[in-house]
Amino acid sequence: MSREERAFPQLARFVESPGFTGGIVGVILAAAVLVGLETSPAMLERHGALLHVLDTIVLWIFAAEALLKIVSFFPRPLDYFKEPWNVFDFTIVAICFLPFDAEYVAVLRLARVLRVLRLLSVVPRLQLLVGALLKSIPSMFYVTVLLFILFYIYAVLGAMLFGGNDPMHYGTLGDSLLSLFRVVTLEDWTDVMYINMYGADQYGYSPEQLARYPQIQPAAAPLTSVVFHVSFVLFGTMIMLNLFIGVIMTGMQEAQEETDALVRERGGGASPLGDYSAVVEEMRELEEHVEALRVKLGRMRTRGEGGR
Repeated sequence: MSREERAFPQLARFVESPGFTGGIVGVILAAAVLVGLETSPAMLERHGALLHVLDTIVLWIFAAEALLKIVSFFPRPLDYFKEPWNVFDFTIVAICFLPFDAEYVAVLRLARVLRVLRLLSVVPRLQLLVGALLKSIPSMFYVTVLLFILFYIYAVLGAMLFGGNDPMHYGTLGDSLLSLFRVVTLEDWTDVMYINMYGADQYGYSPEQLARYPQIQPAAAPLTSVVFHVSFVLFGTMIMLNLFIGVIMTGMQEAQEETDALVRERGGGASPLGDYSAVVEEMRELEEHVEALRVKLGRMRTRGEGGR
């Protein structure tokens, strides 16, 4: 239902205006600051009453915002709940109004923290990112499966190749998987590589640790360790990271297309996220004009040299 079809089109324009949205963003940021201040016992002791009053004011502002948006959808106010982001906002506000006893104060604090998430529903760019992530979940699942297969193969190889020399990192399949997770996050991964390059008796293990692992069989494997760890870093970090980025970019494109289609369906004009296809088309036309000017300048230069 477009704004013109509603009973209060001016109210609809007001609650969807940039000024109103900016004000709500400011209130959300203020709520985030209040939640942070409430984590300080000193602040609660000195200004607990003031913080409680400000928190109540913020909550009623959110309630008033939800009420205004519901009224703006008249004569069909239930259309407000057809948008998932509105349901998300309304749920957070409703949870904060629930009468919690002292034993459930942790739930109330969690609800206050969740109010910060309302930024996701207010800022269109964040909505696009969340929509892209949700659309990317199926593809990311398969990328995750591929990553697990890569981890499993390297974990088995690591246990077979380096289990005797480095039982702390590759003694069991579980230790091997955990060590590979450390390697793929690039957290001191070179130390794990050096232990197996130079041998446990030369690098990484103290005399106490050598005594703790009597099954250690120190063995230097310079080439094997370098190839194993460097290849895993390349596959696990570089290639997989690019796969995840590609999946998310595809999801962002699909989310952008759906947003543009929804805006056109509602007759709201251009998407608030920007008409990227029009920008791309203008860039192409600009490139064509520049190329045409370059050709003309080349011809003029050729004629000038011929006249000489």
